[in-house]
Amino acid sequence: MVSILRNRTYAHLFTAQVIALVGTGLATVALGLLAYDLAGADAGAVLGTALAIKMAAYVGIAPVVGALAHRIPRRSLLIGADLTRAAVALALPFVGEVWQVYVLVFLLQSASAAFTPAFQSVIPEVLPDERDYTRALSLSRLAYDLESLFSPALAAALLTAIGYHLLFLGTVAGFLASAALVVSSVLPKPVPPARTESAYARATAGTRLFLATPRLRALLALNLAVAAASAMVTVNTIVYVRDHLHRAATDVPLALGAYGAGSMVAALLLPRVLDHRSDRSLMLPGAFAVSALLGLLAAAGAAGSGDWRWPALLASWAAAGAACSAILTPTGRLIRRSATPADLPAAFAAQFSLSHGCWLITYPLAGLLGAAAGLSVTALTLGALALTAALLAARLWPALDTARLPHVHTALDHSHPHLADARSTGGGWQHTHDFVIDDLHHHWPSAAPAR
Repeated sequence: MVSILRNRTYAHLFTAQVIALVGTGLATVALGLLAYDLAGADAGAVLGTALAIKMAAYVGIAPVVGALAHRIPRRSLLIGADLTRAAVALALPFVGEVWQVYVLVFLLQSASAAFTPAFQSVIPEVLPDERDYTRALSLSRLAYDLESLFSPALAAALLTAIGYHLLFLGTVAGFLASAALVVSSVLPKPVPPARTESAYARATAGTRLFLATPRLRALLALNLAVAAASAMVTVNTIVYVRDHLHRAATDVPLALGAYGAGSMVAALLLPRVLDHRSDRSLMLPGAFAVSALLGLLAAAGAAGSGDWRWPALLASWAAAGAACSAILTPTGRLIRRSATPADLPAAFAAQFSLSHGCWLITYPLAGLLGAAAGLSVTALTLGALALTAALLAARLWPALDTARLPHVHTALDHSHPHLADARSTGGGWQHTHDFVIDDLHHHWPSAAPAR
């Protein structure tokens, strides 16, 4: 897997991603301590609001940046986002009011919403080979999982020697280092869109692409299944460990670590598996596994006491992490297979926005339902939501999902260059090629003829 790091451009971009992730992790810890200083016992409400602002920025800003990405040099966009994040992190230690935290969090996450989809859309062009790209996706998944384990430990170690305000300087350093690595990278020139559209049309292009492509419609449902599981883990692990199992606070990171460990093991194994298996054959079982695991957790919560519940939780969280990784890791492959190079920025921006929209639904649901009805009901509800999403994805995603599809053009003139290999039929001109939604193909062949 690490052989792809021999590609200098990818190695620089991957290192930039890892360093920025560590900086973000330090900021997360420092932000929690800052919120406690400003709001005391209401720090949870402050952080909850900040999380909602983060998700709103992700959902709203990413499509707008995706619409403008073709007008901004890629390197300038990535560096500008990193410098913006560094400036915001530098300002955070000096805030004195809660509303200032909210403003800066919005600016910080808006810059992240610009950086991440643009970064993701570059990688398939840097690594055009499918095997190399699959390994890059696994490395990216590992980076996210390792950051969730490493950053809190690093923050804890640093806090023994420095005040939490100085952690923000680590965040600044991370974003500046990321920007420097992007500067040193030679990025491929983006393919400009062939059509001229309004700003609104460009901003919604990625979403329209998702809705028009069966495998991407299925991906929307799979995003909801992942969000159901991650919301249960992120929001309610501490409640389950402390209040239901009556275990020490030090066991909370162990439970969260089990989820991360499961995800990492799956990410390590997936490249070789995907050499022989289709994305569909892994992602759909992953969604059904998520639903089953949440159902088992609900049953365990209703079963009463017992020492077996702690190892059962660790095993369930590890399995849930593996199942979510089986869904998330191949996502980039689906998007690249479903879009032209010119539409990749819009497609990745849509995935970024729509997936976080799912989390914007499930995170409050997990928290509010857990407080009102208990964890068993919450796990059962989220499990039912994941099951519904899995069934919907299985229905939307054709079992035979081939890239080359026969289709008929009825609106193109017979002299159009695209029809060079087409043959005349009663209703138009038919030919077969790798099919994606674009200027010449507005509808999926199974739904309607291309126009």
